[in-house]
Amino acid sequence: MNQKQVRKVRMLGKILFVLYIVFLVYFLCFSELYGRTGTVEEYRYNLVLFKEISRFIEYREELGTFAVFANLFGNILIFVPYGFFISVASHSRGFLKTVFYSFVLCFGVEIFQLFTRVGSFDVDDIFLNTLGGVLGYILFMICNRIRRKHDVRK
Repeated sequence: MNQKQVRKVRMLGKILFVLYIVFLVYFLCFSELYGRTGTVEEYRYNLVLFKEISRFIEYREELGTFAVFANLFGNILIFVPYGFFISVASHSRGFLKTVFYSFVLCFGVEIFQLFTRVGSFDVDDIFLNTLGGVLGYILFMICNRIRRKHDVRK
């Protein structure tokens, strides 16, 4: 891939990243499907790592498949694009940077939810969201390796 194509791919990555962030803000703050409208009188939060994850696994029959999937896998999947796009759009990338940026964004979202009482502050969400960012980085590295092998063949 020549430099012009690389710049186009990075620009596309930046545009997709901005669109993803807009989607993320809407989903995490305003989505009616997940009760993000309005605030609650009695605010709930979790400061014990793996407490909510264990609860969702333990009570999976009572909570239902959708609730368990949305909480456990949804929290991971929603941040996979973040890890991918941050790597595409950035000149400076790396595993630890992706972990750091994912953690900071997730922590910021949880702090926002704590102060606005929209959603709930949950350290398990921070863990799962950061894991999603890391998986996005791994996906980027796999795609990048495939692209480089393809370029070498040309």
